[in-house]
Amino acid sequence: MTQSSAVLPEVPATAHVAEERIQVVDARNRPCGSARRATMRRYRYWHRATYIVVCNAQGELCVQRRTLSKEVFPGALDLAAGGVVGAGEAVHLAAQRELAEELGIRRQPLKHELEFVHAAGGNFIFGSAFRVDYSGPLRLQPEEVAEAFWLTPAEALALEGVTPDTRQVVEALVADGSLHAEP
Repeated sequence: MTQSSAVLPEVPATAHVAEERIQVVDARNRPCGSARRATMRRYRYWHRATYIVVCNAQGELCVQRRTLSKEVFPGALDLAAGGVVGAGEAVHLAAQRELAEELGIRRQPLKHELEFVHAAGGNFIFGSAFRVDYSGPLRLQPEEVAEAFWLTPAEALALEGVTPDTRQVVEALVADGSLHAEP
């Protein structure tokens, strides 16, 4: 296990996050309008989200601890970067945006891996999973990421407190051979 981690101070989330317009979809993933993020959460609308699994040269993946100010799963661990897709935003562009915002990773080719559905705990998500190979420095977004560290996929999946949707993504990638549990 490599413990090179970056830690930034906790910063409260800004009010504009709740006002963001999110792409709302129906139960077949067809766009049917948009809603403020807060409204989407309140009424549990189906929506789209991106998941970017970041792997280094040693085959480890980047694990992030969410800030305590996050609206969903505060303080939990994420096994992928990502987030909700904005109204009218293309999924691959949302993935690039989220990766740049959360971890400071820009201009790296993303590989589309799979599509999946996550419907649990009041979340109704059509997820698009991507992978990026990256071993450079991370620049964490203080509003969303409290710390980041590298673990093998097996070590990451053994952790408690992992968000269920990012766990689902990594389990699916290990199951289909896209990720190896042990490098």
